[in-house]
Amino acid sequence: MIRVLVVDDSTFMRHALVSMLEQDPEIKVVDTARDGQDALDKVSRLDIDVITLDVEMPRLDGLETLKQIMKTNPLPVLMVSSLTESGAVSTLKALEYGAQDFIPKTQSNDRDAFGEELRRKVKAIARRKSIIRLKYHHHAAPQPAPAPRQASSVCSVASACKGPRDLVVIGVSTGGPPVVQKILSALPASLPACVLIAQHMPATFTGPFAKRLDSVSQISVTEAVDGDKLKNGHAYVCPGGMHIGVRLRGPLPEVSVTEEPRNALYKPTVNVLMETAGMIMGRRVLGVMLTGMGSDGVDGARVLREKGGCLIAQNEASCVVYGMPKAVVDANLANLVLDADEIASAIITTVKG
Repeated sequence: MIRVLVVDDSTFMRHALVSMLEQDPEIKVVDTARDGQDALDKVSRLDIDVITLDVEMPRLDGLETLKQIMKTNPLPVLMVSSLTESGAVSTLKALEYGAQDFIPKTQSNDRDAFGEELRRKVKAIARRKSIIRLKYHHHAAPQPAPAPRQASSVCSVASACKGPRDLVVIGVSTGGPPVVQKILSALPASLPACVLIAQHMPATFTGPFAKRLDSVSQISVTEAVDGDKLKNGHAYVCPGGMHIGVRLRGPLPEVSVTEEPRNALYKPTVNVLMETAGMIMGRRVLGVMLTGMGSDGVDGARVLREKGGCLIAQNEASCVVYGMPKAVVDANLANLVLDADEIASAIITTVKG
């Protein structure tokens, strides 16, 4: 049984979230809270596995509440955010502060779809409770120093993924923004490759996400526009609700941003990115599959590998949800399986050849 605390200043929203969550027999809402201060009091007294946390609340807002939770009683937190630009900025900060994922409130217009996504995300992040407590709890007993590695997995990149490769394509979903930020912020401005990112994220979030990445990275980061040129030392984030890929304009490849396929389950879908990159650029491509639910990207990754591309998958220990990377690993498509902390170094090593 997953024990949930629902925190929202709207009485209607609290009741709606409780009703939707308890449609799953494995989820029990143990209490609700009307604001951050109320939530902190209940977190200290109740046995809770997951918190759904509103971003905008009186007295103590979601960000400050989250900081206090991660400081005093770290737990998996799912942010419930408005789909405004200010809501997007606050939600991205919350993911940096330790929230595991978010769900936009406007999805509540389609109650059934919203409820299904809400339950799925709560169950996914609940599995991270013990890891989060170890990571954030300031009073945990000191751990012995880890034994020296016999050989870092990054050292095997040269043999597993021969370079040079001048295009990096990244597929990512649940738990992705902090990992993408960690990777991009470690890449040098002189990176001899272009980076394309398909992150499952609403349209109002991808612009602020790209700006945030640009502010902390040495490489340039922008939201992609159809027809953008593939430039070394530059990363493009796909706009939410669209698909990003690669196409030829005459003899030269360029960025494609399109609504097709309109019937894709995810927009953007990682399949389009990896498949078109593989078809157009073949051995010049390095694919990276990061944390995320489901298996989006596995079909595109198969094409990428068939055309000579190389693929890195994030390992289970560092994923918020080991779904998308697991799919490519299980299909024997991953050349390397690396911890999130190792991926930037692997990218640099591979693209430089």
